[in-house]
Amino acid sequence: MRRCFVCAADMLEPAERSLAYPDGRVRAFPIACGSCGLLLEGGAEPVACRAHLAGQLAGPVFSPDSDAPYGLDLYTLRSAATGVGLGVRPCDDAGRAALRRPHDRHAARAQLYALAGTEGRPVSLGLLCRPDALAAVMAVLAGHAAWTDDVVILLDAAAQPPRAVPAAGFPPGAVRVGARPLAGDFAAQRNVLQDLARHPWMLQLDADETLSADAGRLLPALAALAEAGDVVSVGLARRNRVDGLLSDVYPDVQYRLNRSSVRYAGRVHERPVLDGGWPRSLITLHGAIDHHLDRAHVLARSARYERLAPGRGRPEEEAALLRPYRD
Repeated sequence: MRRCFVCAADMLEPAERSLAYPDGRVRAFPIACGSCGLLLEGGAEPVACRAHLAGQLAGPVFSPDSDAPYGLDLYTLRSAATGVGLGVRPCDDAGRAALRRPHDRHAARAQLYALAGTEGRPVSLGLLCRPDALAAVMAVLAGHAAWTDDVVILLDAAAQPPRAVPAAGFPPGAVRVGARPLAGDFAAQRNVLQDLARHPWMLQLDADETLSADAGRLLPALAALAEAGDVVSVGLARRNRVDGLLSDVYPDVQYRLNRSSVRYAGRVHERPVLDGGWPRSLITLHGAIDHHLDRAHVLARSARYERLAPGRGRPEEEAALLRPYRD
């Protein structure tokens, strides 16, 4: 198994973690996923593991199986459940505490519920865009009307306050376009966008990124799930498609669904700064951002980022982006 069977990250590594089960058994696991925290025994088969987990997620309550070839604490279960459109509710105070102190030693047990149709939190959409890409962004904006009523587009141009523009599918005033020079600082640009949100949560996308309407519809419910667990930042998988071909850099998690008060840091490859650290984030597996690239852009990207932030351009990522996806 090269990739985690839950989140698909190529981050399986030796571990010294164990889980305590309700039947009194304590199991040590030699392998863990460095992304979602899944635990595995040696030689676990991904197809069998996926089928077993699907069965465990089929009922109203997830109860751990101490004989399964994998293990999950509640923090990992929360992410795994989103992959089939489910949320989790801890069964007791110990479970609620476990979500705030990952990775807990207790095997996950929780109530399950469908994210679709549950009361959520309103989410704004923020888009970073060059002036020459604005028409293309506006042309596909209508799909987002399925899940948001607040869109703000920030252009990399001379500063202008946001003004309302008409957009298909949206009521008057719902879509605004403003401008501010990027000046080589992506975090600063994202922070300005955060401050322009009319709702407490904002999803940010770049002009060369798309998110399906189906994935967008669950964002308000995911924001509510996050709030229930004292989470302020939600990471989505990103599919890098180079000339249409899925890259091996996957899931390339991007923390783009954030409380509007969250700040980004880093001139390039910017990330949210979380008071309390990574336990105040979660990864959702319900859908993915599609990142549309061409080979020429990939070849120029790392060099440009290195000029903006010496030592942070990630030139080693270039080869991985150009390599086709493999399990």
